[in-house]
Amino acid sequence: MEEKRGTPSMKRMFLVSILILSVVLSGCVGSTSSNSDSGEVDGKTKISFIHWRGEDKAAFDSLIAEFEEQNKDIEVDMTIYPSEQYQSTAQTLLRDGSTGDVFTSYPGSHFEIIKQAGLFEDLSNEDFLENYNERLILAGQADDKQYAVPLQLVFNQPVYNATLFEELGLDPNPKSWEEFLALCQAIADAGHTPIAFPGADIGPGQFMNSMMMNNAPEEDIFDKLIAGEAKLTDEWWVKTLTQFKELNDKGYLGNGALGTNHPGAIAMIANGEAAMLATGSFAVAGIKEINPDIELGLLAPITVSESEAVWEGIHTTTFMLAVNAKSSKKEAAKKFISFLSEKENAEEYANKTSQHVTVNDVEYTSEELKSAEEWFEKNTRFQPRYLIPNADVEKAVIASIQAVLNGTDPVKAAEDSQKIVDQNI
Repeated sequence: MEEKRGTPSMKRMFLVSILILSVVLSGCVGSTSSNSDSGEVDGKTKISFIHWRGEDKAAFDSLIAEFEEQNKDIEVDMTIYPSEQYQSTAQTLLRDGSTGDVFTSYPGSHFEIIKQAGLFEDLSNEDFLENYNERLILAGQADDKQYAVPLQLVFNQPVYNATLFEELGLDPNPKSWEEFLALCQAIADAGHTPIAFPGADIGPGQFMNSMMMNNAPEEDIFDKLIAGEAKLTDEWWVKTLTQFKELNDKGYLGNGALGTNHPGAIAMIANGEAAMLATGSFAVAGIKEINPDIELGLLAPITVSESEAVWEGIHTTTFMLAVNAKSSKKEAAKKFISFLSEKENAEEYANKTSQHVTVNDVEYTSEELKSAEEWFEKNTRFQPRYLIPNADVEKAVIASIQAVLNGTDPVKAAEDSQKIVDQNI
């Protein structure tokens, strides 16, 4: 399986990802647990662990209990924030070292901002790095140092209800835009919403990746955009916006797509109302929590003809584990990351959360994880949105999708967003 993960296209994009400066808007909505300052409690070293994966709370509760049993002198206090709040506040939370002895980072500009603030402890010489696929942790590297280790391997493409697809006799492998539209229409004819689209939060930023995947097959398209060598008014982006409009106009994104949040969209696919969820594999755990009996899979819309298709899907390495450089309990924090990095514990995390991981030799027992292993062999590209090297440009790109879904003509939406790009290059 390690050979599969290290395909040339994946390796190339992970190398590129080191230079990413984009603001990550995607992710999963978490929930907040109790928070308290880390310190000495009853002779124990108390460390703070902060992240955004509310869906993983039960798995981490179990792992933390196991860690504390093995390390009776260390207590772990976990706090989970909603993803958007975490993105905007993590740097502030970490600054004085009072919280986030162990913290997580998104790749891209979130990682870069924290690095520039000097909040990453250098992990380059830690033994636990040997447990990871060296190609899959490149997103946590900069300045020839390993600042963080991405634990998750995520596929940022639609999740589909395999149970419903089987009932309706549908093929989850559209090979062209026409086939994808026909798939959506068949679902609609059967009385289901084709695509649960969380337009109120992460939907536009997530679904854009697979929608533009083959419309702009150049992996450096956003570098070219910043360099003035490409524009949002070019065919690749206008076509993408036009296809967003087509899906919305045909009702395939449901009613009021921009008013649906991610938890609501997850519920739609879990209860059978919708056939597809336009986010990614990170949502599987949330779906299974609502409906443990549902069978799920991954698919990707092909927005071009079969002969023009280059890419089959989207991947990202994320949920990057790190130690706060301002922490006074760095050794205890490293022990906890080392524990999470052990094969057996990574297996437990993966199979309880339905998340693929970057740790070597992990055996996946979850049926959803097993079914997604085929995507290791497919020609997937690193999430394009994570490669936008300017936060304001990234916002402009997302805004053009939102504008189209609100009724703006695709050409006009592209022109308006390009003006913002021009101001930032």
